[in-house]
Amino acid sequence: MILYSSHVIQVVDSNPEWPSQFRRIAQFIQPAVGDSAASIEHVGSTSVPGLAAKPVIDISIIVPDPHASRCAIEGLVGMGYRHCGDLGISGREALRAERGEVAALPRHNLYVCLADGVGIRNHLAVRDRLRRDPAAVAAYGALKRALAVEHADDVDGYTQAKSDFLSRILLEEGLGEDLVERIRDENTTGDTDG
Repeated sequence: MILYSSHVIQVVDSNPEWPSQFRRIAQFIQPAVGDSAASIEHVGSTSVPGLAAKPVIDISIIVPDPHASRCAIEGLVGMGYRHCGDLGISGREALRAERGEVAALPRHNLYVCLADGVGIRNHLAVRDRLRRDPAAVAAYGALKRALAVEHADDVDGYTQAKSDFLSRILLEEGLGEDLVERIRDENTTGDTDG
């Protein structure tokens, strides 16, 4: 495994264990979210085979409405997660593993997302495009490696520097200029993956 930064931003070569790590975490949290979840999705760069990424599994629990979101969050908090709020991304609630068995799981970011929310539409559009476009995977991986060195201890700079590339993908995937601009604005102020 090649590490492209030794500071805050660490981008590593794709790890074939990431999908199984996602499945392990998803199986573990499924009982806590129960029927509240429409699906549990592996998102972010670790969900794309062959893509260099920060070695953190990003997981989105997709729920149909705010009531289901509250139910899922309550169940997850009961397991040992801390609810962190939306972190500037509308329609997405972040949770962090803090105690108990969840703290022993592979390192991950966990989100509860409204099915029609901007945050999940962004993640799924990028993930699905990259999964079917090897040239985009190569270009994005190279960009992330370079940015991990350039912005080694600047998470905000790293995130902002990826914006043009990701915005192009979102536009090509038909999200529309207004929505892409909104996503860009939220990602500038919110917590992001990848």
